[in-house]
Amino acid sequence: MPVKNPPFAHAASSRAYWLKTLHQWHWISSALCLIGMLLFAITGITLNHAADIAAQPQVQHKEAQLPPELVTELAPQDNEPKDAVLPAELHRWLATSLDVSLPGNAAEWSPEEVYLSLPRPGGDAWLRIDRESGAVEYERTDRGWISYLNDLHKGRHTGLAWKWFLDVFSVACLVFCITGLFILKFHAASRPTVWPMVGAGLVIPLLLVILFIH
Repeated sequence: MPVKNPPFAHAASSRAYWLKTLHQWHWISSALCLIGMLLFAITGITLNHAADIAAQPQVQHKEAQLPPELVTELAPQDNEPKDAVLPAELHRWLATSLDVSLPGNAAEWSPEEVYLSLPRPGGDAWLRIDRESGAVEYERTDRGWISYLNDLHKGRHTGLAWKWFLDVFSVACLVFCITGLFILKFHAASRPTVWPMVGAGLVIPLLLVILFIH
């Protein structure tokens, strides 16, 4: 007659299975978010000390003159929208003549000018077209790599692809933290400092908020 496994053997087998599964999810999620966490940790420091980090903005200014046929195309019309994308031919001419990459953002149209705001991580840019004379002005400001990385941290003017990356990165961080918490639970019985350390991670920032942030 076969001998049944005692209850503790089944419990040990179940514990080993869950520990193995949690460790697997833990290392996979840590691998996925490793570089992102390094970036966010470093830029957390640079953002916290942004006022102490000197920046030397580089400003680039360009001017051009539209050909007559494009000036005619920009003539004010009745009931025209105040926000609309640039005509395709004008968009191509500007990108080629100014040697810049122009997104398909909607421009601001007024009877006097067309103004296109071109915000970007780590800087800013704008384009202005005089509708009467066809004079074009373009200006780009670059505030350096630290400002660029800080804006990546904040998701400022980074576009849809980076927004999706931040969502995936955040999910990976959640998996990393939650699996780490369950792994701590499995080891807490043999490591009495586990829960005091976890509690300190909650209590310390909570006290700082209560006592020093008003």
